[in-house]
Amino acid sequence: MIPSDEPNLPEEHKKDLASRFPTAYTILFGLIVLVAALTWIIPAGQYDRVQNDEVGREVALPGTYKEVDPNPQGFVDIMLAPVSGFYDPDSYVANAIDVALFVLFLGGFLGVTNATGSIDTGIKTAMRRMSGREIWMIPILMGLFSIGGTTYGMAEETLAFYAILIPVVISAGYDAVTGVAIILIGAGIGVLGSTINPFATVIASNAASIPFTDGIVARFILLVGGLLICAAYVMRYARRVKADPTRSVVAKQLEAHRKLFLQDHEEGFEEARLTTTQKLVLVVFALTFVVMIWGVSSQGWWMARMGALFLGAAIVIGLIGRLGEKGLTGSFVDGARDLLGVALVVGLARGIVVIMEQGLIADTILHSAEQSVGGLSNLLFINLIFWIEVGMSFFVPSSSGLAVLSMPILAPLADFAGVGRELVVTAYQSANGLVNLINPTFAVVVGGLAIGRVSYDRWLAFIWPLLLILTIFISVVISVSALI
Repeated sequence: MIPSDEPNLPEEHKKDLASRFPTAYTILFGLIVLVAALTWIIPAGQYDRVQNDEVGREVALPGTYKEVDPNPQGFVDIMLAPVSGFYDPDSYVANAIDVALFVLFLGGFLGVTNATGSIDTGIKTAMRRMSGREIWMIPILMGLFSIGGTTYGMAEETLAFYAILIPVVISAGYDAVTGVAIILIGAGIGVLGSTINPFATVIASNAASIPFTDGIVARFILLVGGLLICAAYVMRYARRVKADPTRSVVAKQLEAHRKLFLQDHEEGFEEARLTTTQKLVLVVFALTFVVMIWGVSSQGWWMARMGALFLGAAIVIGLIGRLGEKGLTGSFVDGARDLLGVALVVGLARGIVVIMEQGLIADTILHSAEQSVGGLSNLLFINLIFWIEVGMSFFVPSSSGLAVLSMPILAPLADFAGVGRELVVTAYQSANGLVNLINPTFAVVVGGLAIGRVSYDRWLAFIWPLLLILTIFISVVISVSALI
């Protein structure tokens, strides 16, 4: 089965977690309270908006900002925010209920597949055949995830891969952080270096009134260079952990992770053999992900259709595995239950954005950014734009949402600074991609860490040097581009 939530961990492990850092639930609720407090301090304001048919949303009109009557968020609003985070209509971010339901259907699908024993046996077989060459799956898989990120903004879809990949990575002698990094950083660097991503590059370019192909060279450099940097960083870490497990950032959790993800089936790697039924199950299992990627990338699928796909695939796998009606429904419900905590985290993360928007401070923050970049040299201008987008990304993690919010205001300012608008788009998407590697308001981050059972502080301990390297790399690329 899929690993269960924290209450099933050994008592000494739970005490260790509690003494070191709050849970994701506490962090996110604390951020809701913080943003609510800001609505009492930051003046309320709004831009006028008009419908943009090319973007498909309303966009802000530069020069139309005005202060409005404040709407500070109180105790009742804070209590409602996690609930509203699931279903409130919103102009910037997709409703979290879609992602939450997708996670539950995914959990049910994985629960049914695990009930056939196919994944467990498949992991043992794969590890036996890859003995001595496991390290190369890191750059290969990160490259594949980055392709998804740069072409169609692969993000929420990655949640489907954590429970599959992490047991493989742990079986290879690495840790859960390595598995999380392969997926989260792999897809994330693809979004950071988006080339034809319709949810970042295309929408932002349309909002900036330029062709999306403008600036593609700099973005391609960010993609390839960033992928090489990230793959080398994760490979170096993985080698270090395999050579000396005490150097893992989750060293105190290694044994607990092995029990959770490998389900005490660490023996029998040499004897493991897939049956014909298990092979058929794995074929259907793999085809499900292929169909998901095809649907999202070319057919416009989103969470509802992906959830339906996993539900249908779970039924097919249950029939192939001859689980019976009770076995099929029982394993599906158990699998969904195991990811219930992840679904709740998604709603909490979305609640932060709800508070900010209901408190009418999002446009005020953007207006302050608009005023701060006037009269700067092109070099200072583009770097300040980058850091403005970094700050805004914490409040608006959605790449499309941030593009619609900020590009109509910030892109025209490039004309006065002597900088191409395409470079503002590049600065926006690289800032958003960088922040979304650690963003606690981004469901993909908190959801992936929850599935991987990696606490937020341990993730920060692992990734902060990489963030510093990537920040320097991005600054060099956009600065050189501004000077050319």
